[in-house]
Amino acid sequence: MHKEILLKRTVFLTFFTPFHSFLDAAKPWQVGFQDPATPIMEGIINFHNHIMFYLFIIIIFVSWLLFRCLFLFNNSKKTCKAEKWCHSTTIEIVWTLVPAFILIAIAVPSFALLFSMDEIIDPAVTLKIVGNQWYWKYEYSDYASVEGGASLGFDSYMISEEDIFAGGLRLLEVDNRVVLPIKAHIRVLVTSSDVLHSWAVPSFGIKIDACPGRLNQTSVFIKREGIFYGQCSEICGINHGFMPIVVEAIGLENYIGWVANKLDNL
Repeated sequence: MHKEILLKRTVFLTFFTPFHSFLDAAKPWQVGFQDPATPIMEGIINFHNHIMFYLFIIIIFVSWLLFRCLFLFNNSKKTCKAEKWCHSTTIEIVWTLVPAFILIAIAVPSFALLFSMDEIIDPAVTLKIVGNQWYWKYEYSDYASVEGGASLGFDSYMISEEDIFAGGLRLLEVDNRVVLPIKAHIRVLVTSSDVLHSWAVPSFGIKIDACPGRLNQTSVFIKREGIFYGQCSEICGINHGFMPIVVEAIGLENYIGWVANKLDNL
């Protein structure tokens, strides 16, 4: 029954959600970034493009310099004669100031991005994540049932290959997806019950360590609906590669309905 519900959700998001695409999971031989779904990931991609500009300039300059040294100044060619000198104040000033200016041009936007990643705005939703060998435990600490007072939470295990439903992704599907609302500030608290883990979703630009005895915090603001895949990114034992993460981002009204349905079943 649960498998049928997951299949219906996947089909609905695939064909009826206008901004959804399955590029939110890694593709075979993919080199670039996945499609961004948060402002932080957009900032990471823009910062990467910013650095690549300086990187190409440095590569071209160093390649040109090596070409001149290797092919123009050797014993077999008499076309160029190397100057013999020991010191040049001008050159030393240039090769000190130019890298300094490049580092400043890289540092300024990197500081802005780092500060924005650490900024925690008053959250609308708090999600607590606990890493275990080898599954994830999620708890929505803002919600609790009226009768028993139990908080909303569940375990999330990987679905084995023989049990995966049609259209599912091998080694990436789970039995219980994390459901979060879009266009809402979400606080994410991450810890571990045994060894080091790491909760990572590339489309969100999030990779946060789960350390036993320590509570790490980050925030996320999802801009569009979709299904987003991630994996544990810290070697945590023999089944480290079988701890997938699936986040289903839905509209606020659907999210409220999902929470109400979960609370009714507690």
